[in-house]
Amino acid sequence: MKVQDLTDALLEYMPDADVDIILNAYIYSAKAHRGQSRRSGEAYISHPLEVAHNLVKLKLDATTVAAGLLHDTIEDTLSTPEEIKELFGEEIFQLVDGVTKISQIHFSSHEESQAENYRKMIFAMAHDIRVVLIKLADRAHNMQTLDSLSEERQRRIARETLEIYAPIANRLGIGWLKTELEEGSFQYLYPEEFRAIKEKVAKGKENRDQYVAKVASRLVKELQEAEIPGKVEGRPKQFFSIYRKMVDQNISFEDVYDLVGVRVLTQSLRDCYSVLGLVHSIWKPIPGKFKDYIAMPKPNMYQSLHTTVIGPKGERVEVQIRSEEMHKVCQGGIASHWRYKEKIEGSDNPMNQQLSWVRHLLENQKDLKNPKEFLNAFKVNLFPDEVYVFTPGGDVIALPHNATPVDFAYEVHTDVGSHCQSAKVNGKVVPMRYKLQDGDRVEIITSKEASPGREWLAFVKTSKARSRISNYLNTEERSRSLGLGKELLEKEISEYGLDPAIEMDGQAMEEAAQACGFNSTNSLLRGLGIGKLSTHHVIEKLIPKEKLEGKESRDKALIKLKDSQQPESSRNAIKVQCFNENILIRIGKCCHPLPGEPIIGYITRGRGVTVHHIDCPSVGSIINDPERLVGVEWDTGTKTIYQAHIAIVAADKPGIMAIISQAFAECGINITRANVQQGSNKRAYFDLSIEIQDVEHLNQILEKIRQVDGVIYLERIKDFNKNSPVKSRLEALGKKLETQGGRELSTT
Repeated sequence: MKVQDLTDALLEYMPDADVDIILNAYIYSAKAHRGQSRRSGEAYISHPLEVAHNLVKLKLDATTVAAGLLHDTIEDTLSTPEEIKELFGEEIFQLVDGVTKISQIHFSSHEESQAENYRKMIFAMAHDIRVVLIKLADRAHNMQTLDSLSEERQRRIARETLEIYAPIANRLGIGWLKTELEEGSFQYLYPEEFRAIKEKVAKGKENRDQYVAKVASRLVKELQEAEIPGKVEGRPKQFFSIYRKMVDQNISFEDVYDLVGVRVLTQSLRDCYSVLGLVHSIWKPIPGKFKDYIAMPKPNMYQSLHTTVIGPKGERVEVQIRSEEMHKVCQGGIASHWRYKEKIEGSDNPMNQQLSWVRHLLENQKDLKNPKEFLNAFKVNLFPDEVYVFTPGGDVIALPHNATPVDFAYEVHTDVGSHCQSAKVNGKVVPMRYKLQDGDRVEIITSKEASPGREWLAFVKTSKARSRISNYLNTEERSRSLGLGKELLEKEISEYGLDPAIEMDGQAMEEAAQACGFNSTNSLLRGLGIGKLSTHHVIEKLIPKEKLEGKESRDKALIKLKDSQQPESSRNAIKVQCFNENILIRIGKCCHPLPGEPIIGYITRGRGVTVHHIDCPSVGSIINDPERLVGVEWDTGTKTIYQAHIAIVAADKPGIMAIISQAFAECGINITRANVQQGSNKRAYFDLSIEIQDVEHLNQILEKIRQVDGVIYLERIKDFNKNSPVKSRLEALGKKLETQGGRELSTT
């Protein structure tokens, strides 16, 4: 690649481009990188030239191409930001500086820092999308020269490319760049699978080429007879696309049916549908294998008709049909809409439409404080598996797979989501958690009195809906907690015979808040409202001791009473990092964590701290309210008896209950509850509650019971409900055992 090639190619699609800025950038970059070489042994300047060439392939402006030539100067040479800004101006400097910052991001780190790195990427994309386009062009050339790096670096860069940069290229609609990044990554991440697929594709290549030529020839002839302008070309299947289909569908290479494909390029939208009718008149279409991405474009603006037909000799053939203009967008994506120094406002601007997901993430990231929530939101937007639904007015809205009417409501407008009362799909009322299907017509019924419910967080899919719901709930919760905390403290002060207005006024409250570990009076009152600390604890910090002489807080007496009534065996079994040492602690009935298992604490108003297993389904909703989370850990110095619930499936034979009971007795285990029922196929179902010390103790017991003659299967039941009958809870398990011929299943 030579700099003259760059300027010639640029002038072809942008005749008025300022080529001098490119020549100056090349000269500066060559001097800055003088003496440097790539790991491959090539002069370093070859890399900026190739990056600039990729940007020209994207048909970007001269400013972006010049920034591509300079993109490594700040990071890898003695050049300074001030020098770049002085010589090339603010715009080019901002692009080079943005690429430099992205290059310093590493995505294989802890969750918190990883989320922060994703945020930096989103900010860069929202500020100027050209920064990310330069980075993609840079990564594309780097993938071509990975063979000179160590195996460890090859795999790290390839994984980062496959998980981050290839999806971004796809999300921006840049087809050829996405393909290059995926194929390069596949080669280094899965070398054996890459070689195997490459060999198998090569073996059948000659036959496939002949077959495609035959199909294309027939199509060309039919197009000419129908007087429809268009050209037909073969569409080779990419290796990574084949591999992904094999993994996703759990099939072998021989079962991948659409290795053969053709693409028809026409002149107009009307021609596209004419060609579709022609193809279906020649070969029989396969039901369910037709997609109209013209009427309903993908979020990255991809438009095309996809149909799979039974071609000659009964082979399946995938046919893609699109116009020449659509094809440019398919290959160039957002770059195909770029206009040099042209600012097009309004929602109809294709660039605005393609970047709407970036703006949504940027708007919502303030509400998504939890790193896991933000990462999930990023991935949902980066890897969209869409469903297309209609508004009552006929507009098409794309939503993630399994999206609900609540997601739809928030996509229409935040106010519609916040006041969503019910929903109709295709004219019928459906539950809020209904999963929308392609083509559904969705109507939202709103009410001023309606408001988001916390249970919505369990099923919404879009980051916009999740962040708006969380923000509303947290605001409402903070407001209620603030009012309740103030009311509780005023009442307690009054019971001492003091005036709350006087005692809670001025600097004293601020000092009391600081003394209790809060940064403001309001946060202290909210803490009181949610039960994070007691009123007597605040009063001790707020009111001088001389004012309290001879008086005792009713709240303090109540806490002492609760503490004295707590069983000796369960006191201090869990340590809570909380300001109120006497706070009540409950074990979550939804998961029943045992000592030794990872746990998380959540403050419940009026009920103290509820302790859940870290993997409990309830945790997914409570982490959205970080103000109520408290640190908890098992007190290993305290021996406590816990209830564990187990289910056993055993052979239904005389004395089996006595045999199992004896096994527990030999382990010194007390059975506190037992339900036994007879099942089908000579099986008995046991539902037992036992007393154990910790999870290690439980595992030892389970291993002992597994050895009992006649026991087929056993497991610990975490979501125990004493009111649910044994048979209904074990019926599914029994059916599964029957289908496996009574073989023992994996146990938990």
